[in-house]
Amino acid sequence: MAQKHNSEEEEPKKKPNRVLPIILGIVLLGGIIFGIKEYIYYSKHVDTDDAQIDGDISPVVARVGGYVDSIYFQENEHVNQGQLLVKLDDRDYKVKLEQALAAQKGASAGVGVSQSQIYTVSSNSAVAKAGVVSAGAKLDQVSKDYQRYANLVKDGSVTQQQFDQAKADLEVAQANYKAAQDQYQAAEQQIGTTKNQLTVTNTGVTQRQVDVDFAKLQLSYASITAPASGLVSKKNIQLGQLVQAGQTLFSIVNDNSIYITANFKETQLDKIRSGQKVDIEVDAYPEMKLEGTVFNFSPATGAKFSLLPPDNATGNYVKVVQRVPVKILIKADKATMEKLRPGMSVNVSVIYKD
Repeated sequence: MAQKHNSEEEEPKKKPNRVLPIILGIVLLGGIIFGIKEYIYYSKHVDTDDAQIDGDISPVVARVGGYVDSIYFQENEHVNQGQLLVKLDDRDYKVKLEQALAAQKGASAGVGVSQSQIYTVSSNSAVAKAGVVSAGAKLDQVSKDYQRYANLVKDGSVTQQQFDQAKADLEVAQANYKAAQDQYQAAEQQIGTTKNQLTVTNTGVTQRQVDVDFAKLQLSYASITAPASGLVSKKNIQLGQLVQAGQTLFSIVNDNSIYITANFKETQLDKIRSGQKVDIEVDAYPEMKLEGTVFNFSPATGAKFSLLPPDNATGNYVKVVQRVPVKILIKADKATMEKLRPGMSVNVSVIYKD
Protein backbone atom coordinates (compact mmCIF):
# COMPACT_ATOMS: atom_id res chain seq x y z
CA MET A 1 0.00 0.00 0.00
CA ALA A 2 2.84 2.39 0.72
CA GLN A 3 4.30 1.68 -2.68
CA LYS A 4 0.96 2.47 -4.40
CA HIS A 5 0.63 5.74 -2.53
CA ASN A 6 4.06 6.85 -3.59
CA SER A 7 3.31 6.16 -7.24
CA GLU A 8 0.19 8.37 -7.11
CA GLU A 9 2.19 11.23 -5.66
CA GLU A 10 4.74 10.97 -8.45
CA GLU A 11 2.05 11.59 -11.25
CA PRO A 12 2.44 15.18 -12.80
CA LYS A 13 -0.30 17.79 -12.15
CA LYS A 14 -2.57 18.79 -15.16
CA LYS A 15 -1.89 22.27 -16.68
CA PRO A 16 -4.89 24.67 -16.71
CA ASN A 17 -6.49 25.41 -20.17
CA ARG A 18 -5.50 28.99 -21.14
CA VAL A 19 -6.84 29.00 -24.76
CA LEU A 20 -10.43 29.76 -23.81
CA PRO A 21 -9.60 32.86 -21.74
CA ILE A 22 -7.41 34.15 -24.56
CA ILE A 23 -10.25 33.71 -27.09
CA LEU A 24 -12.72 35.36 -24.75
CA GLY A 25 -10.31 38.21 -24.21
CA ILE A 26 -9.84 38.70 -27.95
CA VAL A 27 -13.61 38.65 -28.50
CA LEU A 28 -14.13 41.11 -25.67
CA LEU A 29 -11.39 43.39 -26.97
CA GLY A 30 -12.88 43.21 -30.49
CA GLY A 31 -16.30 44.03 -29.10
CA ILE A 32 -14.93 47.00 -27.21
CA ILE A 33 -13.09 48.27 -30.28
CA PHE A 34 -16.21 47.76 -32.41
CA GLY A 35 -18.38 49.52 -29.85
CA ILE A 36 -15.99 52.45 -29.65
CA LYS A 37 -15.87 52.75 -33.43
CA GLU A 38 -19.66 52.60 -33.64
CA TYR A 39 -20.00 55.16 -30.89
CA ILE A 40 -17.57 57.51 -32.64
CA TYR A 41 -19.31 56.94 -36.00
CA TYR A 42 -22.87 57.53 -34.78
CA SER A 43 -21.77 60.54 -32.78
CA LYS A 44 -21.09 62.20 -36.14
CA HIS A 45 -23.47 60.49 -38.57
CA VAL A 46 -27.20 59.91 -39.02
CA ASP A 47 -27.96 56.89 -41.24
CA THR A 48 -30.98 55.39 -42.92
CA ASP A 49 -31.54 52.68 -45.49
CA ASP A 50 -35.11 53.85 -46.10
CA ALA A 51 -34.09 55.95 -49.10
CA GLN A 52 -34.41 55.80 -52.84
CA ILE A 53 -33.48 57.72 -55.96
CA ASP A 54 -36.18 60.03 -57.30
CA GLY A 55 -36.48 62.20 -60.39
CA ASP A 56 -38.81 64.58 -62.17
CA ILE A 57 -41.07 62.58 -64.49
CA SER A 58 -43.10 64.55 -67.04
CA PRO A 59 -46.22 62.78 -68.34
CA VAL A 60 -46.99 63.73 -71.95
CA VAL A 61 -50.74 64.16 -72.43
CA ALA A 62 -52.65 64.56 -75.70
CA ARG A 63 -54.30 68.00 -75.83
CA VAL A 64 -56.53 67.07 -78.77
CA GLY A 65 -58.01 63.83 -79.99
CA GLY A 66 -57.19 62.02 -83.20
CA TYR A 67 -55.65 58.98 -84.81
CA VAL A 68 -51.90 58.43 -84.40
CA ASP A 69 -50.30 59.08 -87.77
CA SER A 70 -46.57 58.83 -86.95
CA ILE A 71 -44.33 57.94 -83.99
CA TYR A 72 -40.77 59.25 -84.04
CA PHE A 73 -39.22 57.60 -80.96
CA GLN A 74 -38.57 54.23 -79.35
CA GLU A 75 -39.12 53.08 -75.79
CA ASN A 76 -36.34 54.18 -73.38
CA GLU A 77 -34.81 56.44 -76.03
CA HIS A 78 -33.25 59.79 -75.16
CA VAL A 79 -35.05 62.81 -76.64
CA ASN A 80 -34.41 66.54 -76.57
CA GLN A 81 -36.80 69.29 -75.52
CA GLY A 82 -38.97 70.43 -78.44
CA GLN A 83 -38.29 67.30 -80.50
CA LEU A 84 -41.27 66.01 -82.50
CA LEU A 85 -42.34 62.69 -81.01
CA VAL A 86 -45.88 61.95 -82.20
CA LYS A 87 -47.94 63.22 -85.13
CA LEU A 88 -51.72 62.91 -85.09
CA ASP A 89 -53.90 62.94 -88.19
CA ASP A 90 -54.50 66.69 -88.54
CA ARG A 91 -56.75 66.86 -91.62
CA ASP A 92 -59.84 67.71 -89.56
CA TYR A 93 -57.99 70.55 -87.85
CA LYS A 94 -56.72 71.89 -91.17
CA VAL A 95 -60.30 72.02 -92.48
CA LYS A 96 -61.40 73.89 -89.36
CA LEU A 97 -58.56 76.35 -89.85
CA GLU A 98 -59.60 76.93 -93.47
CA GLN A 99 -63.18 77.53 -92.35
CA ALA A 100 -62.00 80.04 -89.76
CA LEU A 101 -59.83 81.82 -92.35
CA ALA A 102 -62.78 81.99 -94.77
CA ALA A 103 -65.02 83.44 -92.06
CA GLN A 104 -62.33 85.96 -91.21
CA LYS A 105 -62.04 86.97 -94.85
CA GLY A 106 -65.82 87.50 -95.07
CA ALA A 107 -65.81 89.58 -91.90
CA SER A 108 -62.95 91.71 -93.24
CA ALA A 109 -64.93 92.30 -96.45
CA GLY A 110 -67.86 93.42 -94.31
CA VAL A 111 -65.61 96.05 -92.74
CA GLY A 112 -64.85 97.42 -96.21
CA VAL A 113 -68.55 97.59 -97.04
CA SER A 114 -69.33 99.38 -93.79
CA GLN A 115 -66.55 101.89 -94.41
CA SER A 116 -67.91 102.56 -97.93
CA GLN A 117 -71.36 103.11 -96.47
CA ILE A 118 -69.89 105.63 -94.04
CA TYR A 119 -68.32 107.54 -96.94
CA THR A 120 -71.64 107.47 -98.86
CA VAL A 121 -73.70 108.59 -95.89
CA SER A 122 -71.18 111.31 -95.10
CA SER A 123 -71.52 112.60 -98.66
CA ASN A 124 -75.30 112.56 -98.33
CA SER A 125 -74.99 114.49 -95.08
CA ALA A 126 -72.86 117.14 -96.79
CA VAL A 127 -75.44 117.47 -99.56
CA ALA A 128 -78.22 117.71 -96.99
CA LYS A 129 -76.31 120.39 -95.12
CA ALA A 130 -75.88 122.37 -98.32
CA GLY A 131 -79.63 121.99 -98.91
CA VAL A 132 -80.29 123.46 -95.46
CA VAL A 133 -78.08 126.44 -96.29
CA SER A 134 -79.79 126.93 -99.64
CA ALA A 135 -83.30 126.60 -98.17
CA GLY A 136 -82.35 129.00 -95.41
CA ALA A 137 -81.15 131.59 -97.92
CA LYS A 138 -84.32 131.13 -99.97
CA LEU A 139 -86.44 131.50 -96.83
CA ASP A 140 -84.62 134.69 -95.88
CA GLN A 141 -85.22 136.21 -99.32
CA VAL A 142 -88.88 135.22 -99.38
CA SER A 143 -89.40 136.55 -95.85
CA LYS A 144 -88.04 139.94 -96.86
CA ASP A 145 -90.28 140.00 -99.96
CA TYR A 146 -93.26 139.14 -97.85
CA GLN A 147 -92.53 142.02 -95.47
CA ARG A 148 -92.28 144.48 -98.38
CA TYR A 149 -95.54 143.24 -99.91
CA ALA A 150 -97.22 143.46 -96.52
CA ASN A 151 -96.29 147.16 -96.25
CA LEU A 152 -97.17 147.94 -99.86
CA VAL A 153 -100.56 146.25 -99.79
CA LYS A 154 -101.69 148.67 -97.09
CA ASP A 155 -101.39 151.76 -99.29
CA GLY A 156 -102.56 149.99 -102.42
CA SER A 157 -99.16 149.94 -104.16
CA VAL A 158 -99.58 146.18 -104.86
CA THR A 159 -102.64 144.15 -105.42
CA GLN A 160 -104.06 141.67 -102.95
CA GLN A 161 -103.21 138.89 -105.38
CA GLN A 162 -99.51 139.80 -105.34
CA PHE A 163 -99.56 139.87 -101.58
CA ASP A 164 -101.21 136.44 -101.40
CA GLN A 165 -98.57 135.06 -103.77
CA ALA A 166 -95.80 136.43 -101.56
CA LYS A 167 -97.44 134.84 -98.57
CA ALA A 168 -97.70 131.48 -100.36
CA ASP A 169 -94.02 131.69 -101.39
CA LEU A 170 -93.10 132.32 -97.74
CA GLU A 171 -94.99 129.25 -96.57
CA VAL A 172 -93.36 127.10 -99.28
CA ALA A 173 -89.92 128.39 -98.33
CA GLN A 174 -90.55 127.66 -94.66
CA ALA A 175 -91.69 124.12 -95.51
CA ASN A 176 -88.64 123.55 -97.74
CA TYR A 177 -86.30 124.80 -95.00
CA LYS A 178 -87.93 122.47 -92.45
CA ALA A 179 -87.66 119.55 -94.86
CA ALA A 180 -84.00 120.35 -95.53
CA GLN A 181 -83.28 120.39 -91.79
CA ASP A 182 -85.06 117.07 -91.29
CA GLN A 183 -83.14 115.55 -94.17
CA TYR A 184 -79.85 116.76 -92.70
CA GLN A 185 -80.67 115.35 -89.25
CA ALA A 186 -81.63 112.03 -90.83
CA ALA A 187 -78.31 111.95 -92.70
CA GLU A 188 -76.40 112.64 -89.48
CA GLN A 189 -78.27 109.86 -87.67
CA GLN A 190 -77.50 107.52 -90.54
CA ILE A 191 -73.80 108.28 -90.11
CA GLY A 192 -74.03 107.28 -86.40
CA THR A 193 -75.91 104.12 -87.27
CA THR A 194 -73.38 103.16 -89.94
CA LYS A 195 -70.50 103.78 -87.54
CA ASN A 196 -72.15 101.52 -84.98
CA GLN A 197 -72.51 98.88 -87.66
CA LEU A 198 -68.81 99.26 -88.43
CA THR A 199 -68.01 98.75 -84.75
CA VAL A 200 -70.10 95.58 -84.71
CA THR A 201 -68.39 94.41 -87.89
CA ASN A 202 -64.96 95.09 -86.38
CA THR A 203 -65.97 93.08 -83.34
CA GLY A 204 -66.94 90.27 -85.68
CA VAL A 205 -63.52 90.49 -87.34
CA THR A 206 -61.87 90.26 -83.92
CA GLN A 207 -63.97 87.21 -83.09
CA ARG A 208 -63.03 85.62 -86.41
CA GLN A 209 -59.37 86.31 -85.65
CA VAL A 210 -59.81 84.56 -82.31
CA ASP A 211 -61.37 81.62 -84.15
CA VAL A 212 -58.38 81.53 -86.51
CA ASP A 213 -55.91 81.62 -83.62
CA PHE A 214 -57.79 78.85 -81.84
CA ALA A 215 -57.88 76.71 -85.00
CA LYS A 216 -54.12 77.22 -85.45
CA LEU A 217 -53.56 76.26 -81.81
CA GLN A 218 -55.63 73.10 -82.18
CA LEU A 219 -53.71 72.24 -85.33
CA SER A 220 -50.39 72.72 -83.52
CA TYR A 221 -51.50 70.30 -80.80
CA ALA A 222 -51.63 67.53 -83.42
CA SER A 223 -47.82 67.64 -83.39
CA ILE A 224 -46.71 66.41 -79.94
CA THR A 225 -43.22 67.46 -78.90
CA ALA A 226 -41.01 66.63 -75.91
CA PRO A 227 -41.68 69.02 -72.98
CA ALA A 228 -38.18 68.32 -71.59
CA SER A 229 -34.97 66.49 -72.43
CA GLY A 230 -34.71 62.98 -71.00
CA LEU A 231 -35.52 59.31 -71.46
CA VAL A 232 -38.91 58.28 -72.85
CA SER A 233 -40.73 55.57 -70.92
CA LYS A 234 -44.18 54.06 -70.40
CA LYS A 235 -45.09 54.30 -74.08
CA ASN A 236 -48.68 53.15 -74.54
CA ILE A 237 -49.62 54.24 -78.07
CA GLN A 238 -49.44 52.53 -81.46
CA LEU A 239 -49.83 53.65 -85.05
CA GLY A 240 -53.47 54.11 -86.01
CA GLN A 241 -54.63 54.24 -82.39
CA LEU A 242 -57.38 56.71 -81.55
CA VAL A 243 -56.33 58.90 -78.64
CA GLN A 244 -58.56 61.24 -76.69
CA ALA A 245 -57.80 64.68 -75.32
CA GLY A 246 -56.32 64.29 -71.84
CA GLN A 247 -54.97 60.77 -72.47
CA THR A 248 -51.43 60.08 -71.21
CA LEU A 249 -49.29 58.86 -74.10
CA PHE A 250 -45.89 58.33 -72.44
CA SER A 251 -43.61 59.82 -69.80
CA ILE A 252 -40.19 61.47 -69.86
CA VAL A 253 -37.67 61.15 -67.03
CA ASN A 254 -36.02 64.56 -67.14
CA ASP A 255 -32.28 64.97 -67.42
CA ASN A 256 -30.49 66.64 -64.50
CA SER A 257 -33.43 66.01 -62.19
CA ILE A 258 -32.12 62.99 -60.25
CA TYR A 259 -32.09 63.35 -56.48
CA ILE A 260 -32.58 61.19 -53.37
CA THR A 261 -35.55 61.04 -51.04
CA ALA A 262 -34.45 59.72 -47.64
CA ASN A 263 -37.08 58.94 -45.03
CA PHE A 264 -35.49 59.71 -41.68
CA LYS A 265 -37.12 58.98 -38.36
CA GLU A 266 -38.60 61.99 -36.66
CA THR A 267 -36.20 61.40 -33.76
CA GLN A 268 -33.24 61.91 -36.12
CA LEU A 269 -34.28 65.27 -37.55
CA ASP A 270 -32.87 67.38 -34.71
CA LYS A 271 -29.37 66.63 -36.00
CA ILE A 272 -30.01 67.22 -39.69
CA ARG A 273 -29.69 70.64 -41.32
CA SER A 274 -29.79 71.89 -44.91
CA GLY A 275 -26.37 71.98 -46.56
CA GLN A 276 -24.86 69.10 -44.55
CA LYS A 277 -22.67 66.62 -46.41
CA VAL A 278 -24.10 63.17 -47.17
CA ASP A 279 -22.37 59.89 -48.04
CA ILE A 280 -24.40 57.75 -50.44
CA GLU A 281 -24.22 54.04 -51.28
CA VAL A 282 -26.28 52.67 -54.16
CA ASP A 283 -27.46 49.07 -53.77
CA ALA A 284 -27.25 48.46 -57.51
CA TYR A 285 -23.60 49.62 -57.62
CA PRO A 286 -21.88 48.60 -54.37
CA GLU A 287 -18.54 49.96 -55.58
CA MET A 288 -20.02 53.37 -56.33
CA LYS A 289 -19.48 55.91 -53.56
CA LEU A 290 -21.33 59.17 -54.02
CA GLU A 291 -21.54 62.42 -52.16
CA GLY A 292 -24.47 64.76 -51.74
CA THR A 293 -25.92 67.54 -49.65
CA VAL A 294 -29.14 67.90 -47.67
CA PHE A 295 -31.42 70.24 -49.65
CA ASN A 296 -34.75 70.55 -47.81
CA PHE A 297 -37.39 68.75 -45.76
CA SER A 298 -40.94 67.65 -46.48
CA PRO A 299 -43.61 69.82 -44.81
CA ALA A 300 -45.31 66.70 -43.40
CA THR A 301 -44.61 63.07 -42.63
CA GLY A 302 -45.06 60.42 -45.26
CA ALA A 303 -48.09 59.05 -43.45
CA LYS A 304 -49.94 62.36 -43.79
CA PHE A 305 -49.55 62.22 -47.58
CA SER A 306 -50.75 58.62 -47.83
CA LEU A 307 -54.07 57.68 -49.38
CA LEU A 308 -55.52 56.80 -45.97
CA PRO A 309 -53.69 58.90 -43.36
CA PRO A 310 -53.85 57.52 -39.81
CA ASP A 311 -56.32 59.06 -37.39
CA ASN A 312 -55.20 58.55 -33.81
CA ALA A 313 -58.54 59.84 -32.52
CA THR A 314 -60.25 56.59 -33.55
CA GLY A 315 -59.67 53.06 -32.26
CA ASN A 316 -56.78 51.95 -30.10
CA TYR A 317 -53.77 54.20 -30.15
CA VAL A 318 -50.32 52.71 -30.74
CA LYS A 319 -47.49 55.19 -30.96
CA VAL A 320 -45.34 54.64 -34.06
CA VAL A 321 -42.22 56.60 -34.91
CA GLN A 322 -43.00 58.56 -38.05
CA ARG A 323 -40.64 59.28 -40.92
CA VAL A 324 -40.12 62.59 -42.71
CA PRO A 325 -38.90 62.67 -46.35
CA VAL A 326 -35.67 64.63 -46.81
CA LYS A 327 -34.48 65.70 -50.27
CA ILE A 328 -30.78 65.14 -50.94
CA LEU A 329 -28.97 66.49 -53.99
CA ILE A 330 -26.33 64.29 -55.62
CA LYS A 331 -22.88 65.53 -56.57
CA ALA A 332 -21.63 63.41 -59.48
CA ASP A 333 -20.50 63.66 -63.09
CA LYS A 334 -22.80 63.15 -66.05
CA ALA A 335 -21.66 59.57 -66.71
CA THR A 336 -22.44 58.57 -63.14
CA MET A 337 -25.80 60.31 -63.11
CA GLU A 338 -26.81 58.46 -66.28
CA LYS A 339 -26.46 55.15 -64.41
CA LEU A 340 -28.92 56.17 -61.73
CA ARG A 341 -32.60 55.43 -62.17
CA PRO A 342 -35.57 56.65 -60.11
CA GLY A 343 -36.68 53.95 -57.69
CA MET A 344 -33.22 52.51 -56.93
CA SER A 345 -32.56 51.83 -53.25
CA VAL A 346 -29.71 53.63 -51.52
CA ASN A 347 -28.18 54.00 -48.08
CA VAL A 348 -27.43 57.52 -46.92
CA SER A 349 -25.37 58.85 -44.06
CA VAL A 350 -25.65 62.49 -43.05
CA ILE A 351 -22.47 63.92 -41.50
CA TYR A 352 -23.73 66.38 -38.91
CA LYS A 353 -20.45 66.80 -37.00
CA ASP A 354 -16.92 67.04 -38.41
